[in-house]
Amino acid sequence: MTSSTGKAWGLRLFTLAYVAWSILPVLIAVQFSFNAGRSRSTWQGFSLRWYLDDQASVLRDDSLRLAALQSLRLATLTMLVATPIGVALAIGLARWKGRAARASNLLMLVPLVTPEIVMGVALFLVFANLYEVPFGTWAQLLGHVTFAISFVVIIVRGRLFAIGRDYEEAAMDLGASPRQALRRVLLPLLAPAIFSALAVVFAISIDDFVISQFLAAGVDTQTIPVRLYSGARQAPPPSLNALATLMLVGTMTAVTVAGLVMRRYGRRDKSAGGALTSLGRFEL
Repeated sequence: MTSSTGKAWGLRLFTLAYVAWSILPVLIAVQFSFNAGRSRSTWQGFSLRWYLDDQASVLRDDSLRLAALQSLRLATLTMLVATPIGVALAIGLARWKGRAARASNLLMLVPLVTPEIVMGVALFLVFANLYEVPFGTWAQLLGHVTFAISFVVIIVRGRLFAIGRDYEEAAMDLGASPRQALRRVLLPLLAPAIFSALAVVFAISIDDFVISQFLAAGVDTQTIPVRLYSGARQAPPPSLNALATLMLVGTMTAVTVAGLVMRRYGRRDKSAGGALTSLGRFEL
């Protein structure tokens, strides 16, 4: 008993040490985004200078502001395009049976296991030589959507398997058409997974570096990660820390919201009540 307890405490201490080692540099970078001076190693007092006031701040520096707007634009468009496509694919793959279905399910996982550098090079070559897609916002959007769809499919399919087909079949037994069962029963039951997929896709897109870098067309289409990389190799002001902090806050907020939604519906699954309410509206 003492031996197992000692091992448990050892694992906890090791885990805490690893988490501290991973998070401490990030917290230091966030701290110096609020530094009153230009130093990124000596604390000179608290200030919002690098967010609002200074000429090199995120608000006033055109390159930083454009990078933030480009990241938000891409993340929002990717979220709005990839999520409906991913939901439709998840439903289709979950209902499709046979060998071709298994192959399609395996193919859907390829973007998840492919190194991102390989994905970025492949998209670059395809857009430049095969389809001749002009680089810039639209090429970046296509790349982000291509990469993000698999995440939507996995999230929504997990919810589909938890729900099963009983509610759809009950709706059709009561006179609903397959389209009505999909629209008035299945999609409301999938709402928490769809919302979580939206948040996860937003976080993935706003955090992407490789695909955004390969498909960028210049300074106007640089995203936050690309701008941070190019600026960090010089002598950057703390405004880059401020920009990184804003990206960190946006990413963590999206992931936290997705986790909270999935946890809530995992503990209190209201699908039965929602489905019965929907079923009661059908005309026999």
